Amino acid sequence: MGRYARILVAYDGSESGKNALKQAIKLAREEQAVLGALSVLPSYEGNIEFIGVKDIEGVLRGPMEKMGAEVNEIASAENASVEMFVEHGKAYEQIIAKAETGAYDLIVMGRRGIHRSARMLIGSVTSRVIGHTGKDVLVVPREAQAEWKHIAVAVDDSECSRAAVDRAISFAKAYNGVITAVSGVDLADEFYAEVPEAVEQMVGKAESSLDEMRKVAEKEGVVTEVAIKEGKAYDAVLEVVEEKGCDVIFMGSHGRTGLKKLIMGSVTEKVIGHAGCPVMVAKHRD
Repeated sequence: MGRYARILVAYDGSESGKNALKQAIKLAREEQAVLGALSVLPSYEGNIEFIGVKDIEGVLRGPMEKMGAEVNEIASAENASVEMFVEHGKAYEQIIAKAETGAYDLIVMGRRGIHRSARMLIGSVTSRVIGHTGKDVLVVPREAQAEWKHIAVAVDDSECSRAAVDRAISFAKAYNGVITAVSGVDLADEFYAEVPEAVEQMVGKAESSLDEMRKVAEKEGVVTEVAIKEGKAYDAVLEVVEEKGCDVIFMGSHGRTGLKKLIMGSVTEKVIGHAGCPVMVAKHRD
């Protein structure tokens, strides 16, 4: 409670968008936060006379009213208050802009794709929002629930990882949850035979980062266990989450501005694309 004072959910009318709205309502209620919903419609740039449409405002008003009615219906069913916004333009740009101008702390977005084979890419809008905004972003799969009892957090020695750790500890304390901290050690086969000392150093570094994180969490009264997995970082996270039955994954990401804006890294994208649970992307602000 109190981590996020203002939450913005991106609503596109899809099933994943509807679930994202429901989970955002739930989180806003738990956090006692103000909740806004934003729908973005494409800008009209065609020739009105050529296509024979006289009342272009009426044509555009239909989708706006439909989105608003759906949000109001879901909010009413959940006995919640949601402020609705509709903008025109590029979706990711409008979502980021609204989060900034509205002083929102968290952006909630749905993730499409039911089958693992369909989760290789999470979609350009979600990817661009995460890559360009300085706000935290919660990505919710279509049928997932936002729970905070068992939190997985990806740990390395970076500043953005520390941001994820801080958020994970805060949520675990608030919701009486436990944490599983995981690090992946990606080792090629030739390392074992040719550079065994490098292997020991990599494992030792991972152990040190996890031990440091556990001490911080336990000092805050949060029960924490650690896990080191050999292999790709995203595989390590997903494997531990499945083994432990975690409710949510916390990962770090840089919040960048100006010419330093980048699309998020492949590790974060692959975890979001394949995870069956929500993923909280915590931003370290440079």
